Amino acid sequence: MPALLEAQGLTFGYERDAPLLSEWSASFDADEVVAITGPSGRGKSTLLYLLGLMLAPGAGEILIDGTPVQSLPDRARARLRAEQFGFVFQDAALDASRTVLDNVLETTLYRGESRAAAVPIAEELLERFGVQLRAEAKPGQVSGGQAQRIALCRALLGSPRILLADEPTGNLDPASSDVVIDAFHAHAASGAAVIVVTHDPTLVARCDRSITL
Repeated sequence: MPALLEAQGLTFGYERDAPLLSEWSASFDADEVVAITGPSGRGKSTLLYLLGLMLAPGAGEILIDGTPVQSLPDRARARLRAEQFGFVFQDAALDASRTVLDNVLETTLYRGESRAAAVPIAEELLERFGVQLRAEAKPGQVSGGQAQRIALCRALLGSPRILLADEPTGNLDPASSDVVIDAFHAHAASGAAVIVVTHDPTLVARCDRSITL
């Protein structure tokens, strides 16, 4: 049975720089949480963008369920990102002009789902992760730790098969970090692959395995 997500021979570098990745390969199965670790500047966040089909490698292939997807047309790749992936970016990447709830519900637009039907799910996720805010609250009115948890709610809203997270516990206190790590394992247990870039030794220790760049 093929891996849920697989990278084969990925090579990537920015113009005039030495390649960050050279013929890099790995596979990620459903039901596991995998940490990507290593010193700063080694391309960990770049790798996450490659795995999430947001960057194109200079060479190599990304496969989902054994099917190559890297060479698909842009529209088809965008659809795959919307339907199969959830993302937690390092800076949370919330829209400051929209309410917290609207930020969580944003992904329903990309998947063509009913916003109204997703509202109770979004509210349940916010409550689960301890984000108790006024309905009209904006991202600029929340702490960095709350912003990161809001971003996690947004990523989990569509129950993605592949969850990618960049330093997801970087702005969290130990208790909040435990809640997030437990959520990663619960989501993996539902049949998803969870891949996290992190410098947090506590998170690395609680992952099923780690890969060092």
